[in-house]
Amino acid sequence: MLEQQLINGLTLGVIYALIAVGYSMVYGVIELINFAHGEIYMFGAFFCATFITAFGLPFFPAMALAMICCACLGVLLDIFAYRPLRRAPRLAPLITAIGMSIFLQNLAMIVWGSRPKPFPQEALPAFFHETALTFSGVQLSWLQLFIFSLTIVLMIGLNLVITRTKTGTAMRALAQNQRAAALMGINVNRIISFTFMIGSSLGAVAGILVSVFYNTMYPTMGYNAGVKAFAAAVLGGIGSVPGAMLGGIVLGVAEALGAGYVSSLYRDGVAYAVLIAVILFRPTGLFGKAVRQKA
Repeated sequence: MLEQQLINGLTLGVIYALIAVGYSMVYGVIELINFAHGEIYMFGAFFCATFITAFGLPFFPAMALAMICCACLGVLLDIFAYRPLRRAPRLAPLITAIGMSIFLQNLAMIVWGSRPKPFPQEALPAFFHETALTFSGVQLSWLQLFIFSLTIVLMIGLNLVITRTKTGTAMRALAQNQRAAALMGINVNRIISFTFMIGSSLGAVAGILVSVFYNTMYPTMGYNAGVKAFAAAVLGGIGSVPGAMLGGIVLGVAEALGAGYVSSLYRDGVAYAVLIAVILFRPTGLFGKAVRQKA
């Protein structure tokens, strides 16, 4: 049914949007594609599940702690992997990002094992999987409503941080001209680390929501999600936070419709098809702007 596929696509799309925002924020500030961002998403799910099973925490405190841990992991990633390469040729941090992605995947395999694991369902609120609304034959669960609501709140909060705070103003200044921002007294390294912190915490939320929704998590789950979120960021215009949000939703709906009306075997191929199409026909994305490079 079309309506049900649209609901499923929107659920998936808002999760992709959370991950894509992390890509766009980092790229907008330092022009780096952080390919390790998908692994931050994966660590968020495992951190949350570990806090539940090992420490007996309820779901929401475990989720908050997982966000904090992933925020710290993102800052450490910036300090130790990317900060030493600030003035290096662009290829160097790109290769480092790929290397960090592989390193974090293998670290997760060592800590939690390589086999898929179910998310601890006993910690979830009992009503999550109950039907909240039914209209025209379409069912919407409380979990899906929670995902929509939480994503909207986080996106509004992020927009307020970027547009209404001094730190957000500094982030936008760095995106315009990093050297000029430094000359104006902005602590460049601190603002970049803050960007990694915010993006990583949003990625952690996405990883937790996906693991709860599909009841599975595994160390390589960040790869496909990362590629799809990158495609969403490119679709919206890499470096544009509103574009990343819209790109994630469009990609999620396209993937759900492709899986429902073509074949579920090709759902992962939709992200790659979208990425190729955008690069061919609109390289700047929906919200991106062409930037003239100085010689």
